[in-house]
Amino acid sequence: MKITEIAVFAHSLPVRNAAYRMSIGEVTNVPTTLVRVTADNGLVGWGETSPVSPIYQSHHAAGDLAALAELAPGLIGADPTHIVALHRRMNGLLLGHHPAKAAIDIAAHDLAGKHYGVPVSTLLGGAATDRVPSYYAISAGESVDYMVDRAVALVAEGYPRLQLKVGGRPIEEDIEVIRKVWEAVGNRTKLAADGNRGLTTRDTLRLSRECPDIPFIIEQPCNTIEEVASIRSQLHHAVYLDEVTRDVSTVLDAVGRGLCDGFGMKITRIGGLHQMALVRDICEVRSMPHTSDDEWGGDIIAAAGVHLASTVQPRLNEGAWIAQPYLENSYDPAGGVRIEGGHIAVPQGPGLGVTPDEAIFGDPVHIFG
Repeated sequence: MKITEIAVFAHSLPVRNAAYRMSIGEVTNVPTTLVRVTADNGLVGWGETSPVSPIYQSHHAAGDLAALAELAPGLIGADPTHIVALHRRMNGLLLGHHPAKAAIDIAAHDLAGKHYGVPVSTLLGGAATDRVPSYYAISAGESVDYMVDRAVALVAEGYPRLQLKVGGRPIEEDIEVIRKVWEAVGNRTKLAADGNRGLTTRDTLRLSRECPDIPFIIEQPCNTIEEVASIRSQLHHAVYLDEVTRDVSTVLDAVGRGLCDGFGMKITRIGGLHQMALVRDICEVRSMPHTSDDEWGGDIIAAAGVHLASTVQPRLNEGAWIAQPYLENSYDPAGGVRIEGGHIAVPQGPGLGVTPDEAIFGDPVHIFG
């Protein structure tokens, strides 16, 4: 099987309830980039990458489009079922730009699954469950009472994990939220306080020291891995790294130096499902929990994350975060990826198991082949 055409689409996803807030700012519309990869046997695979915001990670939608324009012509004729060779070819064409390469990687896995007649989870080693745990991220900037009430409702829905966004406001308010949410839900769910790089080392230390009795995870509190390393030994809580883990090498370094207890992993940031499966295996060797999610994006990214999450050893599986509850629209109204009871059913059928309505995306920005 050979790639004969690559089409690239630009799309925008409106956020429900007007906006979503993190310490980095407010999100109202999410740009996403999609690729349609066609093979010489007529099969089509879909991939997607979405940066949520140009200041969330070190890539943005216009950059992803430019990177794909650089990559795609050199991938015509490649075999999408040879995933390792495909990545070597991409790396020979363009240095870095992991999110753009991830879109091709996801499309190649979709194509390979369709070619062999198996779901992507089988290509990644085999599903350990058909129902993946998810988690809900409660937006920052809301009132304390709102966040407490929302947490109680989400636990009642069945979410096994809640993420409380912190940062971007006085640390006293974040401490109050964590304490009151804990008092309301207790051990009925796992809690994480996610700074999205928005806390100083001073405020991170205070957050941990003033809540020593509350079992929550501190996720990516500070802007750099060096800041986290400088206070790691002084914290009373487990630390997960997220935005700073931009490649597999950084993950290996963090594991080797003992800088964290787990990861919030984003599939497109790390370069795709191939690299994410490697991170999964590293984490299993060292018994480190992790998520299998993405920055934002639609049903294609969601399906990729859920397939990968289904292959994670259950005791290490912190869940797959998908953007579906926060977005207005779906690419696949009939078979889109949905959270029900705090869990996500693994999509069925060969490949990703999602069939997007291509008309939603409009005309391609680029076509190569």
